[in-house]
Amino acid sequence: MSNFPVFDNLQQLEHERFEAHRELEARLKGVIRGDVLFDLSSRALYAADASNYRQLPVGVILPRDEADVEAAMEACRATGAAVLPRGAGTSLAGNCANVAVVFDFSRYMNRLTSVDPNAKLATVQSGIVLDRLRDAAEQYHLTYAPDPATHSRCTLGGMIGNNSCGVHGLLGGKVVDNVETLDVVLYDGTRMTVGRTSPDQLDALMRGGGRIGQIYTGLARLRDRYGDLVRQKFPRIPRRVSGYNLDELLPENGFHVARALVGSEGTCATVLSARLNLTASPPFRVLTVLGFGDAFLAADAVPLALEHGPIGLEGFDHLLVQFMRRKGLALKQLDLLPPGVGFLLVEMGAWTAQEAQAKAEALARDCQRWPESPAAHICTPAEAASVWYVRESALGAVVFVPGEPNRWEGWEDAAVPPARLGGYLRSITKLMSEYGYTSPLYGHYGQGCVHMRINFDFSSDAGLRKFREFLERATDVVLEFGGSLSGEHGDGQARAALLPKMFGPELMQAFREFKAVWDPDNKMNPGKLVDAVRVYDPVENLRHGIQVDSGARKLETHFVFARDGGSLEHATERCVGVGSCRNTVGGVMCPSYRATGQEQHSTRGRARLLWEMLAGALKEEGFRNEAVHEALDLCLSCKACKTECPVQVDMAAYKAEFLAQRYKGKLHPLRHYVFGFADKLAQLGSAAPGLTNAVLTEPLTSPMIKKIVGIAQQRELPKLAAHSYQSLRRAGTRNGSTGLHRPVLLWPDTWNNYYHPSTLESAETVLSLAGFHVETPQGHICCGRPLYDFGLLDHARAYLAKVLDKVEAQIEAGVPFVFLEPSCASVFKDELLEFFPKDPRAQRLSGQVWLLADLLAAEAPEWIPSRLEGAHILIHGHCHHKAVFGGPANEIEVLRRAGANVEAIKAGCCGMAGPFGFEDDKFEVSKTIAKDGLLPAIEAAGPMTIVVADGFSCREQISQLGHKQALHFAEVLARSCTCGESGTSHSEKRHVRLGGMKGRIHLREGWEKRIDLNDD
Repeated sequence: MSNFPVFDNLQQLEHERFEAHRELEARLKGVIRGDVLFDLSSRALYAADASNYRQLPVGVILPRDEADVEAAMEACRATGAAVLPRGAGTSLAGNCANVAVVFDFSRYMNRLTSVDPNAKLATVQSGIVLDRLRDAAEQYHLTYAPDPATHSRCTLGGMIGNNSCGVHGLLGGKVVDNVETLDVVLYDGTRMTVGRTSPDQLDALMRGGGRIGQIYTGLARLRDRYGDLVRQKFPRIPRRVSGYNLDELLPENGFHVARALVGSEGTCATVLSARLNLTASPPFRVLTVLGFGDAFLAADAVPLALEHGPIGLEGFDHLLVQFMRRKGLALKQLDLLPPGVGFLLVEMGAWTAQEAQAKAEALARDCQRWPESPAAHICTPAEAASVWYVRESALGAVVFVPGEPNRWEGWEDAAVPPARLGGYLRSITKLMSEYGYTSPLYGHYGQGCVHMRINFDFSSDAGLRKFREFLERATDVVLEFGGSLSGEHGDGQARAALLPKMFGPELMQAFREFKAVWDPDNKMNPGKLVDAVRVYDPVENLRHGIQVDSGARKLETHFVFARDGGSLEHATERCVGVGSCRNTVGGVMCPSYRATGQEQHSTRGRARLLWEMLAGALKEEGFRNEAVHEALDLCLSCKACKTECPVQVDMAAYKAEFLAQRYKGKLHPLRHYVFGFADKLAQLGSAAPGLTNAVLTEPLTSPMIKKIVGIAQQRELPKLAAHSYQSLRRAGTRNGSTGLHRPVLLWPDTWNNYYHPSTLESAETVLSLAGFHVETPQGHICCGRPLYDFGLLDHARAYLAKVLDKVEAQIEAGVPFVFLEPSCASVFKDELLEFFPKDPRAQRLSGQVWLLADLLAAEAPEWIPSRLEGAHILIHGHCHHKAVFGGPANEIEVLRRAGANVEAIKAGCCGMAGPFGFEDDKFEVSKTIAKDGLLPAIEAAGPMTIVVADGFSCREQISQLGHKQALHFAEVLARSCTCGESGTSHSEKRHVRLGGMKGRIHLREGWEKRIDLNDD
């Protein structure tokens, strides 16, 4: 192994010695209106981006306007603090981690100022999310061409800092090609607007003197001194992102100062706003997927595909597909891919549908004459959306893969001439093999930029030395092919130390002079990209560095965390920072972040805080840390992150475990017990439901109870039914024998059993008509779902142990368990296996859990309900239904077969989430979440529209805030089956038919077994 000086003791950079935190905090709070966050937890929250690196910042500010930025810059200058402007924090090279004051523009400075369709220009503040600009531009058939995979949450300021690109670089290039002017403020307080500069303008600016004249004079000298070298040494490829854009200062490029600053990664100036070029956006697009027998052959075919003029040309290999299948991600979407080991996604755009389709068909025909002809599939629009989802999920999908070593960035962004891509991939793959490395390949093949995620070992000295040597040799490979170390992620810390190999000593000196023109004090993101003293080495500041056995006792957890080696700490490391949870459109994740807009309420923020508590800056306080508790307190445990997060962060489980550890050996707050043991209270109250309801709803007693428990006064407490479903069944008698009907067990969950028995009655009717024999456990039984929300995990485990014992015979017999409440069903698909991973009963039961519509679709596809012709139905899917069971697609299909016109409400979480929306300190957040899609859809619904919501809490939220009574899917079906006009009257009509609970369960194998369900 080679020796590298970085493994010696390196001195701290000057800015790391900053100590005037309290003075600076006081100054900032006195001069800006925005948020000033200098507490340790907030600093820890911003210590890492999406890269391998972590540095605790000096503090964080969220400025409200330009005046705040200028005042904050002055305060930093007065105390000598370094500054780091930041967007969404999704950078992959350590660009956004430093010992500096972080300026987060994403919360307040995010306006779209103007769109001028005639001039094809838009003006934006730096904190605006890209998709907001693109959506506004599309009204005029325009777009902002650079569109990285993080387009739903990345900010324009961050994109400008990184010189981002994306899928449609072929349509309009990188950010540097799409910036007209920048409004910037410098560390010394200079405010200026920069852009293209004519010779006369340049001359006037230089003669004007002052700081601005000094800047332009310095830039002109750089141009004159290094211009020929820039022309000679800068690779002429579509994706040269490494280094500073000194080529934009050349006369032939218009001395474009704004574009010279693009890609400077916050090391020169802070961008306040930008005027951007918009590109014509062909409204009709057709995607063709090409499958090759060799991953390298797909790369070889790029020049041939480019001859057809695509607007997007992406690629990936079989490892990406394999890893996604192993993780259970996008399985339906993956089935759309043609046979192959390497894939190209070729998107054609046009101004008519016929032209776009003709281009795709021409490609599909022509590719059969290529030297290596691929399998070709022209996608429908729906298929195209699915395939693009596969591509955009790549970054998160290739990490934390079962059976695979951990994979990291570090060599993930090189770019070469597209015509030489196949050769580069062969060479870099060969080099990886020498070191025992492997990686999936995916990225922007049409522009020669391929991303990787390699199994580097950062946990040992030998592993770090091997990594560092590999970087040197990989750099040589890229340069051999005429490429760039970075193709869109920037250099940051990951590649800064490698730049001398690419540019040579003279251009490196030019870069240092360029930075000094803007930042002579070396306070803007120092140590990254280019620095007057030295840049950080790729092996410094690693978040997951060399592991030293401290002898500390391993945390004993309630959940097994089997996917993460039994470690909660390792589980929190799943978050790699890509920020999907900051998306505010589509899906469910993350409802609390969408309501507050605060990083600590995103899945990423919570995961980062938990990791800091377990292994980082917050370790001393541990589970007593109040900031971690507050961040988790607004988690609704919706489980969306477990499926929508590409790395499958499971925040609901982390929250439950955190609370269990926090209150270990201590009493919980009263509300934890009241809400957590809601099933016990319902059971007790059902003995005298009239009296219970009176106490809970009377004007004298209800407010007092709410205040004691911590329930919002605005909330109505649910009323118990006069009779539970189980008691109604005990009171009836059953007609006839079970015959040949297939047995199912209908689960009497607390909410439907005690509060809405008509729902269970309706489900029994539907199941019987569909050919099933329905049985239900007698005596109180509960999954314990609310216990998880409050960390009462010992009790939750005991509940499930009791269930396993009570229904063991049904489990053994293979009887399907049918659930009406999705949150209860999810317990048996998820938490049950976390408690009992080795209990075969738990494994079997998990596989026998069904929601009603899913059972009907799978086991009774021929059964068609009637009498819904012409009905208009809106369906709101429960969060757990979407996250654990794939959503209400089968409900929609069954209702449509019955003749109904069915629409899924385009909303995320309802905001009630079990007890969450009832708690007094969460009521306003609950309302805000409900207003994000759900309530507007309810309010817009006609008076005859039927609203379907399977979740008890969803129906409560719709009733209490939307003032409309939603029905369960089972109730709607029962009404369609000539079972009476109202589900609430079924019990009186069906006592004769509802018999005792003993019966025969007919097994598929043909043998019978009598099972008694009467035991309490």
